[in-house]
Amino acid sequence: METEERSTSPLFALIPAQLLFGSLPVIAKVVLAVLPPVALVGIRTAITALILIVVQSFRGRFWLREKGDYWRFALLSLFGVVINQLFFIGGLSLTTASNTSLLAVMIPVFALAVGAIAGFERLTVIKIAGIILAAIGVIILIDPRKASFSSQTTLGDIFIIINCLAYGIYVATSKAAITRNGTFRSMMWVFIFASLVCIPLGAYSLSTIDISSVDMQIWLITLYIGIGATAGPYLLNAWALSKVNPSTVAVFVYLQPLIGFTLALFFLGESITGVFVFSSVLIFAGVFLVTRKFRAIET
Repeated sequence: METEERSTSPLFALIPAQLLFGSLPVIAKVVLAVLPPVALVGIRTAITALILIVVQSFRGRFWLREKGDYWRFALLSLFGVVINQLFFIGGLSLTTASNTSLLAVMIPVFALAVGAIAGFERLTVIKIAGIILAAIGVIILIDPRKASFSSQTTLGDIFIIINCLAYGIYVATSKAAITRNGTFRSMMWVFIFASLVCIPLGAYSLSTIDISSVDMQIWLITLYIGIGATAGPYLLNAWALSKVNPSTVAVFVYLQPLIGFTLALFFLGESITGVFVFSSVLIFAGVFLVTRKFRAIET
């Protein structure tokens, strides 16, 4: 049986999550000009893990409900954080922001496919149509002609595809464990397990550069990445995932480039074009199709 929460609040949680995630490609590029990719992943993971451990310590209920959930969250951390972040940050350092945004259209596709194969979600024509429609909108908005799929970006593009697959697997398979243990406790353990891999790798990578030469502005941006572009959206997505189906969470990824272009209108003085309006309609129509049965209970 496939159920979804009757309240629309999970949908509103997903919008700021995409806003926070959507800021990452641009601001991470600034940090990656100074810090090695693996070092950024290690710092990002450490900040998020520390925040979640402190918060959950005050909230209580530190340990998971079932012993089997420990290995489940270890696997979720592997796909949702370790592989996801290492390949995303690594890929971002080797390819363009346009390529990254364009390839991100595969996340909902992977999530829906994995969910259907694993039996976690029912594959419907409407959901497939919605994801395709929103993906077309994103592609039109970004304009593939701006992307540069050359031999210089091939490795980075492959890394981003692996990142998309890993995150798709995480979204498709994490609902049950998160629902059972709660958002904060679930994310805390995801990042505790991820820290066992990412922090040692990040520390070694950080030791290869002169830390004293890193400007304070870079450290402040890195702090924002850890809090605003990692802890915040991961928690919002996890909470929404405990209320709605994985495909609903995944399709909201398509709002990220739209949010980026909208912010450019207000802060960079860019003008509204027919392409922007048309692609926006397609994206929102696709999201609507995937979430249209939000108030229904399917059996």
